[in-house]
Amino acid sequence: MNAYVTSIWRCRHFWFSLVRMDLRTRYRRSMLGIGWSLLNPIAMTTVLCTVYCNLFGMNLKELGPQILGGLAFWGFVSASALQGAQSLYQGEAYIRQYPAPMAIYPLRVVLGAGFHLLIALSVVIGLTWALRGFDNLAMLPTVVPVLLLLLVFGWSLATLTGLANVYFPDTFHILEVGLQILFYATPIIIPEDLLRQRGLGWMADYNPLAALLETVRRPLISGEAPPMSSYLVACVTVLVMFSVATFALHRLQRRVIFHM
Repeated sequence: MNAYVTSIWRCRHFWFSLVRMDLRTRYRRSMLGIGWSLLNPIAMTTVLCTVYCNLFGMNLKELGPQILGGLAFWGFVSASALQGAQSLYQGEAYIRQYPAPMAIYPLRVVLGAGFHLLIALSVVIGLTWALRGFDNLAMLPTVVPVLLLLLVFGWSLATLTGLANVYFPDTFHILEVGLQILFYATPIIIPEDLLRQRGLGWMADYNPLAALLETVRRPLISGEAPPMSSYLVACVTVLVMFSVATFALHRLQRRVIFHM
């Protein structure tokens, strides 16, 4: 493991250049540039806040940052899964020519998604300060280790979906459907309190993604520490995902090229 991690670090200039290339290619000749990555969650937040505030009389100061924070989190998770499923095919030319560690190709995807996540969360913090004040300042440092945990989760997810898509080419399409279902089963745009009022609290209680979301969103928005149960579920989820991804990569990475 130490040798493998060392080899990944030795290739750092290679995968950093891949991440830069992806970002430049995505926004080349675009007037808004990175602003396009924020347009969709901001527009969706505006629409949903208008609907919820008018239909359910919910508080905009509470709802706005909650929805935008949830969409920022979900954008990272969905990008890790969907782009991760294509990561090995995207790097096929490099895989055939250069014996770099296979882990760098999912890492390439997750670093790009993480860059967009940081930008989106900075907008969430700004919106929170504008609507709720600066009550969350004391809790902001606690988000840093959670974001590192989220990056490990994203890499694990991208690795598993990338390997699965090589062996089962329909994986990408299954993921699109599954993520759409999971989106509504996670308290992203529907407040958890509203779910519990409707007798659907189990959707948050038995969903590990809800615990991950809670550890990121609550300190940023309400300035409160999530319950220890959320941290525990989040850590166990990431540990299991990382262990499975590492084991699968160890067993399959030498044979992946013969299935591409």
